[in-house]
Amino acid sequence: MTETADLKSATRADFPHFLEIPTRWMDNDIYGHVNNVVYYSYFDTVINEYLINVGGLDIAMDPVIGITPETHCNFHDSLTFPEVIDAGLRVAHLGGRSVRYEIGLFRKGKETPAATGWFVHVFVERETMRPTPMPEGIREALARLKIAG
Repeated sequence: MTETADLKSATRADFPHFLEIPTRWMDNDIYGHVNNVVYYSYFDTVINEYLINVGGLDIAMDPVIGITPETHCNFHDSLTFPEVIDAGLRVAHLGGRSVRYEIGLFRKGKETPAATGWFVHVFVERETMRPTPMPEGIREALARLKIAG
């Protein structure tokens, strides 16, 4: 899957939800910037914060959970400790059993992202790990983030 054209040129205004994420000393690598694998942690953090706080997900007890079969990140500029990142979140595709999120990681005061990417969740029954329809509360919360197209 490729990045949508509008994600490549996205600005802050294109994301309906934001979460401030402070970088940590351990996020930096030997080259003095946030290591590439940490960007995926930031993606995971903004998504799960939204699912828990807005969608009502109980990560320990809910019988339906989201698993991640696909992620992608494009790096546009290096982030570094100590910065606080504004992680923007939107939904590009909302299916019956899956969702494709798009994320932008922004420096404070910057309109263009330092990184953009996507993250797919497929909803499964916790016990069987078989695909199942996503819970209605989560679906309603994700619909609020859906972009046109």
